[in-house]
Amino acid sequence: MGAGLAGLACAIRLNEQGQQVLLLESSDRVGGRLRTEKVQGFLLDRGFQVFLNAYPEARKLLDIESLDLRAFRPGALVFKGGKLHRLMDVFRCPGHALSTAFQPIGTLKDKLLVGKMRLQSLWPRSSPQTEDGLTTEEYLQNYGFSPGMIDEFFRAFYGGIFLERELRTSSQMFRFTFRMFSLGKATLPARGMEAIPRQLANRLPQDAIRLNCPVTAVKPGKVTLASGEDLRAKHVVIATDAEITNRLAPSPGERPEKWRSVVGLYFSAPRSPLGEPIIALNGEGAGLVNNVCAVSDVAPGYAPRGRALISVSVLGLPDHEKLEEEVRNELRNWFGSQVDQWEHIRSDRIQRALPEQPPGRGPCNSPGYRERGGIIVCGDHCTSASIEGALISGLRAADSLVPPNA
Repeated sequence: MGAGLAGLACAIRLNEQGQQVLLLESSDRVGGRLRTEKVQGFLLDRGFQVFLNAYPEARKLLDIESLDLRAFRPGALVFKGGKLHRLMDVFRCPGHALSTAFQPIGTLKDKLLVGKMRLQSLWPRSSPQTEDGLTTEEYLQNYGFSPGMIDEFFRAFYGGIFLERELRTSSQMFRFTFRMFSLGKATLPARGMEAIPRQLANRLPQDAIRLNCPVTAVKPGKVTLASGEDLRAKHVVIATDAEITNRLAPSPGERPEKWRSVVGLYFSAPRSPLGEPIIALNGEGAGLVNNVCAVSDVAPGYAPRGRALISVSVLGLPDHEKLEEEVRNELRNWFGSQVDQWEHIRSDRIQRALPEQPPGRGPCNSPGYRERGGIIVCGDHCTSASIEGALISGLRAADSLVPPNA
């Protein structure tokens, strides 16, 4: 049940092994939290998301070439003191080595530590072993980064990834994502993030997915639909978020899932305020905005000809009646009066945007799926809250039912 990435990956693996599969999806489309809608000629992903093209399992499962991935520049613009300061990956943009070193974000030692950490991430066996019980903030402090570098860069950059600026996320998840950034690039599919689950769904038989089909009860070998229909199966797999999973297949002592929230605002503009495929971060530690991106600079197909699509992320769910106006006022300090020409398209208040990822939870701490009284459970809450984590969980769940080459 569930036609998100984990459910799709599980179904594909089982189908390839000759098993008959049926995915039951309560909504009107596949993809789970990956959703793209066309509004006024713009492609709007549900919340600002990226695909890291170095994900190993994703590269095996997906037809990367047909996704037509468009890459961000490896670096960021950090807003501090009324200016945008450029920090680039000097290994890939050596021409920016000197300017990056002397940007007023962190110290020169911090920049050297980033380089050291990048090299260690590429050869993980040479990296010092770190306790899985550390938060990202503790890991960065132990690594030797200054408070300024942590506050002005890491909180904003990883705030956009983890959807929290406290850096309480597991250091294991930080090291994993840092390695993926070092090995590859952040990208967007040319036709929106939903192109990823749509491609997976196209690999299944047409009758293998039933949309608008909510489930009310689950037992080993039996699923009851909201319509009252009972379906029988040799195996039942729940591939949805932890909250719904716990309702359908409760487990004694299971803690309620905690979620991170975000508001994603989209604006139409006559031109991009950035003029390049790069992300802009709030390095000041104050204000509502965490990050800004001119999505159409990365993937021009996201916007109609002659317009730019601006994405703004505000962490949490601030209760501001005039949030759009306050965000616009804040960004006027970043980009000047051109902000007044922006037209608000839509704001998405996403309460359940990303599961919490506390220390001790991650790919190394889990087989990737769970078994509850004869029912298999999978999803990114069983591994890591990422596209890669969801795919890994679905594939391992399938392999637990029908081992490869069995």
